[in-house]
Amino acid sequence: MSDPKDFPYETHLDVKFKALELVDLPPLIQSVTHPWYNQTLTKVNDSVVRLGVMQGEYHWHKHEDDDEFFYCIEGLFVIDVEGQPSVKLKPRQGFTVPKGVTHRTRAPQRSIILMVENAGIIPTGD
Repeated sequence: MSDPKDFPYETHLDVKFKALELVDLPPLIQSVTHPWYNQTLTKVNDSVVRLGVMQGEYHWHKHEDDDEFFYCIEGLFVIDVEGQPSVKLKPRQGFTVPKGVTHRTRAPQRSIILMVENAGIIPTGD
Protein backbone atom coordinates (compact mmCIF):
# COMPACT_ATOMS: atom_id res chain seq x y z
CA MET A 1 0.00 0.00 0.00
CA SER A 2 1.44 3.38 -0.98
CA ASP A 3 1.89 6.25 1.43
CA PRO A 4 0.96 9.76 0.21
CA LYS A 5 4.25 11.01 1.67
CA ASP A 6 6.15 8.92 -0.91
CA PHE A 7 4.95 11.13 -3.79
CA PRO A 8 5.74 14.73 -4.87
CA TYR A 9 2.31 16.04 -3.87
CA GLU A 10 1.18 18.09 -0.90
CA THR A 11 -1.53 15.87 0.59
CA HIS A 12 -3.30 16.73 3.85
CA LEU A 13 -5.62 14.01 5.16
CA ASP A 14 -6.60 15.89 8.33
CA VAL A 15 -10.15 17.27 8.40
CA LYS A 16 -9.84 21.06 8.06
CA PHE A 17 -13.48 21.98 8.84
CA LYS A 18 -15.62 20.18 11.42
CA ALA A 19 -19.41 19.80 11.25
CA LEU A 20 -21.25 23.06 11.95
CA GLU A 21 -18.18 25.03 10.83
CA LEU A 22 -18.23 27.30 7.76
CA VAL A 23 -16.13 25.94 4.87
CA ASP A 24 -14.53 29.06 3.40
CA LEU A 25 -12.44 28.13 0.36
CA PRO A 26 -11.07 31.42 -1.05
CA PRO A 27 -8.48 32.03 1.73
CA LEU A 28 -7.36 28.40 1.59
CA ILE A 29 -7.07 28.42 -2.21
CA GLN A 30 -5.13 31.71 -2.16
CA SER A 31 -2.62 30.27 0.31
CA VAL A 32 -1.70 27.31 -1.94
CA THR A 33 1.78 27.50 -3.47
CA HIS A 34 2.44 23.81 -4.21
CA PRO A 35 1.63 22.72 -7.79
CA TRP A 36 -0.34 19.65 -6.61
CA TYR A 37 -2.20 20.37 -3.36
CA ASN A 38 -4.89 18.21 -1.77
CA GLN A 39 -6.68 19.01 1.51
CA THR A 40 -9.50 17.11 3.20
CA LEU A 41 -12.17 19.71 3.88
CA THR A 42 -14.83 17.86 5.83
CA LYS A 43 -16.20 14.43 6.65
CA VAL A 44 -19.75 13.47 5.69
CA ASN A 45 -20.76 10.11 7.19
CA ASP A 46 -18.11 7.65 5.90
CA SER A 47 -16.97 9.93 3.06
CA VAL A 48 -14.80 13.02 2.80
CA VAL A 49 -14.86 16.08 0.59
CA ARG A 50 -11.39 17.12 -0.54
CA LEU A 51 -10.10 20.25 -2.23
CA GLY A 52 -7.54 19.98 -4.99
CA VAL A 53 -5.59 22.97 -6.27
CA MET A 54 -3.32 21.67 -8.95
CA GLN A 55 -1.37 22.05 -12.12
CA GLY A 56 0.56 19.22 -13.69
CA GLU A 57 0.11 15.49 -13.79
CA TYR A 58 -0.68 12.81 -11.20
CA HIS A 59 0.57 9.25 -11.62
CA TRP A 60 -1.46 6.28 -12.93
CA HIS A 61 -3.18 4.42 -10.07
CA LYS A 62 -6.41 2.73 -8.98
CA HIS A 63 -8.50 2.21 -5.88
CA GLU A 64 -9.57 -1.44 -5.63
CA ASP A 65 -12.47 -0.86 -3.24
CA ASP A 66 -13.46 2.79 -3.66
CA ASP A 67 -15.20 4.98 -6.23
CA GLU A 68 -13.86 8.52 -6.63
CA PHE A 69 -15.87 11.59 -7.71
CA PHE A 70 -14.22 14.68 -9.21
CA TYR A 71 -15.94 18.07 -9.64
CA CYS A 72 -14.22 20.96 -11.42
CA ILE A 73 -14.70 24.40 -9.89
CA GLU A 74 -12.16 26.36 -11.95
CA GLY A 75 -9.74 25.61 -14.80
CA LEU A 76 -9.58 22.42 -16.85
CA PHE A 77 -9.21 19.01 -15.22
CA VAL A 78 -8.44 15.94 -17.34
CA ILE A 79 -9.08 12.37 -16.21
CA ASP A 80 -7.32 9.68 -18.21
CA VAL A 81 -9.03 6.31 -17.84
CA GLU A 82 -7.22 3.18 -18.99
CA GLY A 83 -8.66 1.92 -22.28
CA GLN A 84 -11.07 4.86 -22.73
CA PRO A 85 -10.94 8.39 -24.12
CA SER A 86 -9.83 11.08 -21.68
CA VAL A 87 -12.54 13.05 -19.91
CA LYS A 88 -12.06 16.83 -19.83
CA LEU A 89 -13.90 18.54 -16.99
CA LYS A 90 -14.71 22.22 -17.34
CA PRO A 91 -16.08 24.27 -14.45
CA ARG A 92 -19.31 22.87 -13.02
CA GLN A 93 -18.74 19.40 -14.51
CA GLY A 94 -18.13 16.18 -12.60
CA PHE A 95 -17.12 12.58 -13.23
CA THR A 96 -16.97 9.38 -11.17
CA VAL A 97 -14.16 6.86 -11.58
CA PRO A 98 -15.47 3.48 -10.38
CA LYS A 99 -13.46 1.28 -8.04
CA GLY A 100 -10.84 -0.91 -9.65
CA VAL A 101 -10.37 1.34 -12.71
CA THR A 102 -6.83 2.53 -13.43
CA HIS A 103 -6.71 6.29 -14.01
CA ARG A 104 -4.61 9.41 -13.70
CA THR A 105 -5.54 13.06 -13.47
CA ARG A 106 -3.97 16.08 -15.13
CA ALA A 107 -4.42 19.82 -14.96
CA PRO A 108 -2.87 21.65 -17.94
CA GLN A 109 -3.51 24.94 -16.12
CA ARG A 110 -4.00 25.78 -12.45
CA SER A 111 -7.31 24.15 -11.62
CA ILE A 112 -9.49 23.87 -8.56
CA ILE A 113 -11.53 20.74 -7.95
CA LEU A 114 -13.53 18.98 -5.28
CA MET A 115 -13.32 15.24 -4.70
CA VAL A 116 -15.79 13.07 -2.82
CA GLU A 117 -14.52 9.68 -1.72
CA ASN A 118 -14.44 7.14 1.09
CA ALA A 119 -12.68 8.59 4.15
CA GLY A 120 -10.27 5.63 4.22
CA ILE A 121 -9.11 5.93 0.60
CA ILE A 122 -5.39 6.28 -0.03
CA PRO A 123 -5.21 9.20 -2.52
CA THR A 124 -2.15 7.82 -4.30
CA GLY A 125 -3.82 4.46 -4.98
CA ASP A 126 -3.65 0.88 -3.77
